[in-house]
Amino acid sequence: MDDFTPEELEQARILFARPATFVMGCAKIEQLPDPDLPEIAFAGRSNVGKSSLINGLVGMHKLARASNEPGRTREVNFFDLDGRMRLVDLPGYGWAKASKSTVKKFQDLGRDYLRGRVTLKRVYLLIDARHGLKKVDDEALDALDLAAVSYQIVLTKADKLKKGEAEKVQAATLKGISKRPAAYPAVIVTSAEKGEGLPELRAEIMRTTGVEL
Repeated sequence: MDDFTPEELEQARILFARPATFVMGCAKIEQLPDPDLPEIAFAGRSNVGKSSLINGLVGMHKLARASNEPGRTREVNFFDLDGRMRLVDLPGYGWAKASKSTVKKFQDLGRDYLRGRVTLKRVYLLIDARHGLKKVDDEALDALDLAAVSYQIVLTKADKLKKGEAEKVQAATLKGISKRPAAYPAVIVTSAEKGEGLPELRAEIMRTTGVEL
């Protein structure tokens, strides 16, 4: 993981404590808001904890709505952080219950967003720390490499692991992406429930977007 100074961590904490609001959900590429702010996007399998992570970053319980039904996020959802950047929640993948035509529709929407968004600074690909990278993640990794969008792996739910296991999964994940051209060579371990890794992720986002206080 990248090293951050205490000042960087504090500035990032202040930034993410500022007002965050839901802007809109887009089901078609034509509906996307104007690309006038830096954006970072979150992607991952259904039920990987995207909503919990986004809510944890901004210190709000219900900004991004978690669902008991995996694959409920079928739009590209935009959140505004104090008019300085947008957090973007991409449709989940790996749905078991959705039809193939439905899956393709929303995967295509995600791909269109990745390819054509000039203000997109990085995608954070969330992976459940209990499982690490799986075959189902390959399609997402391939799509990100193809789109030539910088992406970084974020391990979620680290609090569910025994002591020392997170470091092993982190090392294995880093090795697994070592030859992927668009992958950023650092893996952040997080727990939205415990707050672990969130200060570093906030600082990483702030550094990546170039947003200043």
